Amino acid sequence: MVLLQTSHLQSSVLTSFSSAATNRLITAKDHASVQINIGHVDENGHIIPDQHTTYALCGFVRARSESDDSINRLATRDGLLEGCVSHVLTFASC
Repeated sequence: MVLLQTSHLQSSVLTSFSSAATNRLITAKDHASVQINIGHVDENGHIIPDQHTTYALCGFVRARSESDDSINRLATRDGLLEGCVSHVLTFASC
C-alpha cells in the first residue's frame, strides 16, 4: 500500500499486480503469491547494481507446482536464460 500525502489529506492507493505466468490479478487474499527479482549479471558473472527483472506468480501457479517452469519460460522469453527447454503450458482454464 502506498500512502499519498497532500497538505492536509492522506489517502491510500492500492497497487494491483497480475501474475506474469497467467495474467491473473493477484488479490490481497492470495497469500500464496510471490514476487521474485532476478538480478542481471555482467559477462564475468557479477551482479549489476539496480538492474533486475521482476516476476509475480499467483498462488494458482504455485499450487500446481509450475513455478519453476514458469520462471524458466519467462526468463527465456526475456533473454535472461538460454538453453533451457520448458514445457509450453497454457492456462486457458484460469
